[in-house]
Amino acid sequence: MGISRGALSGSGTAMEGFRASVAALDALFLEEAALASAGADGRGDAVAGVDVLQRQYGIRLERLELVSRLEGQLAAVKAQDAADCIRIQQAMAPPEASVPERTYAEMSAVEEIAGVLTVTSAAAGAFVHQAQQVCSLPQVMDALAAGEVSWQHAKVIVDETEGLSPAGAASLVAHFFDPGAPNPARGAAPGELVPSRFRAKARTWRERHHPESIEERHAKSAADRRMEYRPDRDGMAWISLHVSGVTASAIWNRTTAIARGLQGPDEPRTLTQLRPDIAASLLLGAGGLQDEGMAGSPEGNGAPQPGTTAPGQVLGQALGQVPVPRADVLVMVPVFSALGVTDEPAILDGHGPIPASMARKLLADGADSFYRVLVDPSDGAPLEIGRKSYRLPEAIKRWIRMRDSKCTFPGCTNQSLDNDTDHLTAWQHGGTTGASNLGQLCPKHHRLKHNTGWTPTPATTNEPPGWTSPTGRTYQPEQRDPEPTHWPYWQMFAAGPGEDASPGEVPQWEPDDATLIDPGDLSPDDPLWAEFFTKPFALLTC
Repeated sequence: MGISRGALSGSGTAMEGFRASVAALDALFLEEAALASAGADGRGDAVAGVDVLQRQYGIRLERLELVSRLEGQLAAVKAQDAADCIRIQQAMAPPEASVPERTYAEMSAVEEIAGVLTVTSAAAGAFVHQAQQVCSLPQVMDALAAGEVSWQHAKVIVDETEGLSPAGAASLVAHFFDPGAPNPARGAAPGELVPSRFRAKARTWRERHHPESIEERHAKSAADRRMEYRPDRDGMAWISLHVSGVTASAIWNRTTAIARGLQGPDEPRTLTQLRPDIAASLLLGAGGLQDEGMAGSPEGNGAPQPGTTAPGQVLGQALGQVPVPRADVLVMVPVFSALGVTDEPAILDGHGPIPASMARKLLADGADSFYRVLVDPSDGAPLEIGRKSYRLPEAIKRWIRMRDSKCTFPGCTNQSLDNDTDHLTAWQHGGTTGASNLGQLCPKHHRLKHNTGWTPTPATTNEPPGWTSPTGRTYQPEQRDPEPTHWPYWQMFAAGPGEDASPGEVPQWEPDDATLIDPGDLSPDDPLWAEFFTKPFALLTC
């Protein structure tokens, strides 16, 4: 028993890519040296028609990109070697070795790896497990060896395939890494997304395809809900809640809305500071916050600095007096799931998949801060957005929130509630107020767009914009991965008379009734929508 041909091939591929990256990095260092020898001294003098400072800036960006690629390639070599150490140790064990002997041999190898890497035994054991999982997924290993993804991206795949069958894990990997897979991931490739955003997309896919329904998993997790307290440095501490996604979203949105209502020229605290002050005030009452006035007080006597106001005093006066802005939350609900005939997960804006029963409860209870988004059964695209008024601008804002889900700037994770709806092409430059010319931007990146050379690429009704940097680098948009909805098991319209219905087949049947209207033929401001949304939303009880 020895090293498999596949393992040797993987190591060879990683080293081949490593050598190519090192050569490209070396060429950039040589180019910079040539600029220096030609008399470039950092003053921006032109050398052979080259803007020296601009090129020096470009060289450093290119080097950072190459170093990032090298880190991924080195991670592939490191992971392969760690997995091979365990495999070789097992191969060295005599055939008659007992299970305990083999276990101790593997433990010894893990301890050796811990010593070489100067990490704890637990950290080495976790790394070896992750390395073995990555090496068992050839497409992920190939992407890592090519430097197309980082080790953080590879760990996301390990985490999100945990608990899936081998076939399920292979399907998840193929969805994101195989362009030829059925319904491949849309938008930016995994390595073009920051790891947290890639995790969100991978988790959403996993929730839809997990062998155990989200209803069953949520019921088990809900029993583990809890509050935790953790002391921190400098007299501070953390309080965290493990609750349902709907409850957590409601808490976050409520505190954010109150914080926005308190902001003004006389309020020195930031939105980030106001949220915990409000949460503490709602739990303890205004008096429980007086100690927060010590923040920033050199005397440490609890008195705020001149020009500031003790948070407890402000909140005690304000929570019952300041109008609280609405904190609307979008819930994307598959049509059959909303009607109660399937249990396909819904998508809660800013959170991700939630059980269908939870979404139906939100609809049935008439939660006025939650807006339903019905989804087309054929392709998972949105059909319409529920609204209580049919003013087009407000409808478009909600549509853009649903489409983008967060700030569209590359790498930004700011959720939709805190963002602006911005014209991609300015109104004064001929831009229109339509979904294809609008995108979400957080305040920071909104200002950046208008003051630098960062330029959004065109959007569509269902796809957010990408971006082009001042140096010409393009960043593909992050997109949702809508899928055809789950059809009821009886598929009552999937086949005509005498025909067999194939599982998952999209019905081609349409009612023979000239009085019915296709919703896609109506404009968002058609008066029929207003009439439709005045009708109560009825759920099936069967």
